Amino acid sequence: MSPHRKIVIVSLGLLLSACQNLLPGHSALPVQRVAWESIQPGCAGDACPLVNIDTLIFPDQPRLNALIEQRLLQMTNDSPDTPVPASLKSYEQDFLHSAKRGWHTYLQAKVREQHEQLVIVEFSSYLSTGGAHGMPGRGFINYDRSLEKVLSLQDMLLPGQAAAFWKLAEQAHTSWLVANQLDQNPEFVSSWPFERTDNIALGQAAVLLKYNVYSIAPYSSGHPQLTIAYSRLRGILKPQYVPARD
Repeated sequence: MSPHRKIVIVSLGLLLSACQNLLPGHSALPVQRVAWESIQPGCAGDACPLVNIDTLIFPDQPRLNALIEQRLLQMTNDSPDTPVPASLKSYEQDFLHSAKRGWHTYLQAKVREQHEQLVIVEFSSYLSTGGAHGMPGRGFINYDRSLEKVLSLQDMLLPGQAAAFWKLAEQAHTSWLVANQLDQNPEFVSSWPFERTDNIALGQAAVLLKYNVYSIAPYSSGHPQLTIAYSRLRGILKPQYVPARD
C-alpha cells in the first residue's frame, strides 16, 4: 500500500443510528464504513493536496451501494459542464494529478436513520481550490427497501399535493426566520427569499429540508435546515411514509 494512502474498513452492523423504528419483518441493514485519505504523491508538508473519502457499503445491497457512489460522484462537480467521474478512485487520481498546494476535497456518506422500510443516507462534501473558503455541499437519499429505489419527492407525495407541500415548506422557512431573529431584518428577508430544495429527508421525527450555502442565507449561516411535522403532512404525504405514531 502506498505510504500516502490509508484505508479503514469498519463493520457498523451493530453501531447504526439509535434512531430506528423498523416495520415488522424488517431488521436494520448491516453496513460497513469504508474510509481513506490520500495526499499527492511526492508532496511533503501541511499544504499537500488531499483527498478524504468516507463512505458506506451495505453487504448484499449492490443497487444501494451503486446509488451511494453515484451521488458522491455527482457532488464532486463544481460546474454543470463538468462530466461526472467514472469512480471515486478515478476522481481521487485526477484531483491529485492536477491539484495545487493547499487544495483539498472531502466526500462523506453516512446512515442518518433507518426506520419503517426506509434507509436515510446523508451526504456531505467540501472542495477547496483556493480563495477565502471552500464550497461545502449536502444531500440525502431516501431509499425504500420495499420498492428497492430512491424516492423522489413525487414518490413521497399523494397525487396533486406538491403545491401543498411547498406551502408548508414556506411556512417552515418563516418559522426559521423567526427562530433566528431574522424576520425583523428587511434587508435579509429581501436578499434571501424562500427557495425550494432537492435535499429532502423523511426523518423519523419530521421531514427535513436541507439547504446549501448561498441558497436562502449567506455562507456564514452554513446549511439551513427546515422541518415539517408529520402531523401537518397527513393528506399530503403517502400514508406509508407517515410514521405510525403520528
